[in-house]
Amino acid sequence: MKHHYSLHNIDQAHALGFSPDDYSRFKFGDNDVAKAFGHDLAKGFIQNYHAQLLMEPQIVVVSSPYSFIPTATFALKNYFVSTLNRWLVLQQLPVVQETKIHRDITYKEDYGALSAEERIKLIGNDHFHIDKHFLTNKTIVFLDDIKITGSHERMILRMAEEYQLDNDLYMLYFAELTNKSIHPKFENFLNYHCIQSIGDLEDIISSGNFVFNTRVVKFILNYEPLACAAFLKKQSADFMNQLYDLALGNGYHTIEAYEQNLQYIQDHLFSNRHKQFQYGN
Repeated sequence: MKHHYSLHNIDQAHALGFSPDDYSRFKFGDNDVAKAFGHDLAKGFIQNYHAQLLMEPQIVVVSSPYSFIPTATFALKNYFVSTLNRWLVLQQLPVVQETKIHRDITYKEDYGALSAEERIKLIGNDHFHIDKHFLTNKTIVFLDDIKITGSHERMILRMAEEYQLDNDLYMLYFAELTNKSIHPKFENFLNYHCIQSIGDLEDIISSGNFVFNTRVVKFILNYEPLACAAFLKKQSADFMNQLYDLALGNGYHTIEAYEQNLQYIQDHLFSNRHKQFQYGN
């Protein structure tokens, strides 16, 4: 059986039920906002499915599919799970298990800027994989931050059909665009509501509650090189190393559009390491 739940249903572009600035910061790595969103989604889920959850033998939570670098939803998932686990323990039920949908990504375009038709055409080339045997006799909760056209959900359900998953499925979203007269590009309005330039990342990074995700890495690597270099000069060695390793892990060194900024990062890192080795610092 498939269940569907969204904490916020967006019927009007200016009546969201949540702060668009907060959502934008969440998409660009603000872990404090991820904590609030995850906690609120778990509370709403428990309130709406209290009776059903008491009957579930084992819940497995699955974040939105990714390859190497997690999406913003992964941070939200962490706090969703912690809130849900506390409730489950009070009910004397097993705590949540987790698994991953592995994703082979075939594009670099900004998904939030596309129409419904463009989205399904683009994502239709991706491949999703999951451990079917681990999921036997368990209830699956798929988490994502927002549902705009439903193309990701269709891909997950297609994967479930291909793997012949007969589990109870819960499709959970922090928000959902329910007014189909609003163009899917509305997602980009939310994504970039308070992050207009690379300099806007500074406040999130310096907050002490920043976490990398796919959007942040792609945003930096795809930025105008001179402005990107000026931004990167201000960042710590740990930030630069994480950024570089995440980019390599996702295969971004093979994408021409990211080449110049990645080269700057590489030159900076290896130049500094050479100096440290040479002078014993």
